[in-house]
Amino acid sequence: MNKAPILSVDGLRVAFRARGRTVTALRDVGFTIAAGQTLALVGESGSGKSVTSLALLGLLPPNGTVAGGRATYRTRGGETLDLASLAPRAFRQVRGREIAMIFQEPMSSLNPLFSIGDQIGEMLELHEDLDGEARRKRVVDMLDLVEIPAAASRLASYPHELSGGMRQRVMIALALVCAPQLLIADEPTTALDVTVQAQILDLMRRLQREMGMSILFITHDMGVVAEMADDVAVMYAGAVVEEAGVQDLFARPAHPYTRGLLASIPRPDRPEGERLRAIPGAVPPLTALPPGCAFAPRCAFSLPACAGPVALEPVTPGHRAACIRATEMLADA
Repeated sequence: MNKAPILSVDGLRVAFRARGRTVTALRDVGFTIAAGQTLALVGESGSGKSVTSLALLGLLPPNGTVAGGRATYRTRGGETLDLASLAPRAFRQVRGREIAMIFQEPMSSLNPLFSIGDQIGEMLELHEDLDGEARRKRVVDMLDLVEIPAAASRLASYPHELSGGMRQRVMIALALVCAPQLLIADEPTTALDVTVQAQILDLMRRLQREMGMSILFITHDMGVVAEMADDVAVMYAGAVVEEAGVQDLFARPAHPYTRGLLASIPRPDRPEGERLRAIPGAVPPLTALPPGCAFAPRCAFSLPACAGPVALEPVTPGHRAACIRATEMLADA
């Protein structure tokens, strides 16, 4: 990364209290997002991607807590905030104005009792000093920007009156109406068909260029990663196991888990009848993580030494991996 970071996460730990015991969901997570860049956070379901995003925005459920680490955010005004220890009242000034989020499912994220004009306008009412007419104009302009047809006539529409793609565009408008510096997009295209997915991704890239914002893009789809990301952090069982630039990661993965994710991508040149590759096994429950490398029980390259400490360390400039065989992986790539 050659641009100044706006968010640096270091040693982030999140724990949940359930049934009388504490479970650690994130283990020393760290990554950096540069100004105007996109970092993709990837991994299977249960790897900790969404928990990371909720922790950064102070949206953990009541039984969840940030148990350690820092998340240093640089505001538009140059102020430095630690999102890992920010008070709830202070988060209200950050969410929406500085950092915004697109959630996975727009139908459950939008309020069915209010029109889309009222919901987007409420965000402006919280963060911008605008009168009613100016607020309405800003909402219409934002809906135009995300390519909602006949935007002014849609202000009175309710979420159930819109298609899935239109609802997702409304969610993007809601997230960007206050021009945040950082957008967190949590699986924003999962529920959409392929054609609409491509339209939403194109829209997000265009808006990023026009607004100069950074994006934390959370996904399990490596094809989307190749299309959207500048840098990639791969998560497994609550920890980052590899981090690199997107081209370097795809060309020379240094962790067996990353190799498995890349090998499972459907390819048009796959011979007829050949089955898609799959990573054997499943992500272990957080209450029963193996010692050392959590991926070792599923890994074809594991050694007895994998049961010992395995740190996320540089393997080449700008490329880190948590694998004792990372150098071999690169040599064999």
